[in-house]
Amino acid sequence: MKCAVYRSNKKEGAYVYCADGFRLSELPDELQVMLGACEMVMNLQLDEHQKLGREDIQKVRQNLKQQGYHLQMPAKESIGVIEFN
Repeated sequence: MKCAVYRSNKKEGAYVYCADGFRLSELPDELQVMLGACEMVMNLQLDEHQKLGREDIQKVRQNLKQQGYHLQMPAKESIGVIEFN
């Protein structure tokens, strides 16, 4: 399965995987506003046995098949919890 990966220039750490032939202009309007301008960073051939750094390959492939895109949001930053007695 071929896809193109775009990086959001507005939302740091957000990436959109687009199925072959899917255009960024086809993303839902609210998503386009949130992401702003995006720039292409790479093309991928997604093999079902392949591993991605932060995403589940099966989920990405399923989203590409069902909706034409997959949104990868930035990792949540953990904040230490301080307990007071």
